[in-house]
Amino acid sequence: MIQRRKVIIGTLSAAAAVVTIGGSAPGSANAETTTEADPQEQAAAPVAPVRFSVTPASGAAVSPATPIVVTAEDGILQSVTVTAGKVRISGSVQADGSWQSTGNLAYGKTYKVVATATDSAGVATAKTSSFTTVKPQHLVEATFRANAMSLLKKGHAYGAGQPVIIAFSRAVNKKAAEKAIEITTSPAVEGKFYWADGRTVHWRPEKYWTGGTSITVNVRTFGVKLGSGVYGEKNASTRFTIGRQLIAVTDYKAHLTKVYINGKLVRTMKCSLGKGGSTTGANGQHISYWTAGGPHVVLSKERVHSMSSASYGITDPNDPNYYGAEDIEYCTRITYSGEFLHAAPWNHSLGRANLSHGCVNLSVSDAKWVYENFLIGDVVDIKKSPRPLPIWNGLGDWTVSYDKYGD
Repeated sequence: MIQRRKVIIGTLSAAAAVVTIGGSAPGSANAETTTEADPQEQAAAPVAPVRFSVTPASGAAVSPATPIVVTAEDGILQSVTVTAGKVRISGSVQADGSWQSTGNLAYGKTYKVVATATDSAGVATAKTSSFTTVKPQHLVEATFRANAMSLLKKGHAYGAGQPVIIAFSRAVNKKAAEKAIEITTSPAVEGKFYWADGRTVHWRPEKYWTGGTSITVNVRTFGVKLGSGVYGEKNASTRFTIGRQLIAVTDYKAHLTKVYINGKLVRTMKCSLGKGGSTTGANGQHISYWTAGGPHVVLSKERVHSMSSASYGITDPNDPNYYGAEDIEYCTRITYSGEFLHAAPWNHSLGRANLSHGCVNLSVSDAKWVYENFLIGDVVDIKKSPRPLPIWNGLGDWTVSYDKYGD
């Protein structure tokens, strides 16, 4: 760079830098020289180019749940547009200056990203990239169930034995599905998963729910791979509460059913359970007349239900166990195979002997009270039966100890 010299004549302090001009003798005037740049001759400082970063990368194939993030290093973002045909994806600038999408993407689409930014000199630069989202072979939907017979109703109250049940529309990868499920309870409790089959998963805490507990379930499967070519169609959520904690304990030998609400005995009812023994049905199936033992969960309630021996396989009128269709009142179902608490005005051995075909026979007044006061999800624990309730016959989730639940 060409510089010009400026000479300043004067007395300098001892600390000043001294330059001798023309070999001056000692004691002569001192001279200091300084230089300064000529603005007209100074070269312009270089401007750093804008460096864009776009996620997903151009050419990538990604889940539609993947967020789009655009940044501009050594520059300021001015605009970002993301489109798939005529559809435009919304987004916003974050606190760090990056742009991030807020709208949902879709499966099997190609998205074009156009970003502009200005450098330190105010010059605009543009960046264009594109990516695709995966195209599933199958989409899976999740629904919430109270049991195999009815859906869980959002915002409703259920009993202390009600597990969280999520049913997928087709078989899924269990580990991937579990990772997508978030269950939050108040008060907080831990729980475990149990898969009833390849598409239905249950979740329960170690002990019966405490009355008043609130449960929120989020299934975030949108964009999640749930198997080979299988992805979640959309996210799903629900919430429900536990009503008062009601536990009914039925003693096979005492012929009594005692109902406890929040730990307090509120009703004692005389009953008659299965007479015991077994037979063979019309199709060769084994039929037991023992009421299954262990904790049952209320599945449904019916004011009137038609019952007959044909419903469980006895169709021959000459069979001593045969009986025709009859409308039974105040029926509270506790197994899929047909065990109920119900009115049995014909049974004169309530509280004295077990004479039923497997149901819990009650007086009309007691059966009516059960029908009016029990909730779906309430617990009916049958004690001292020689035949255990299998986990699949109704909601037998509580028949398995917590340490073995889900194994």
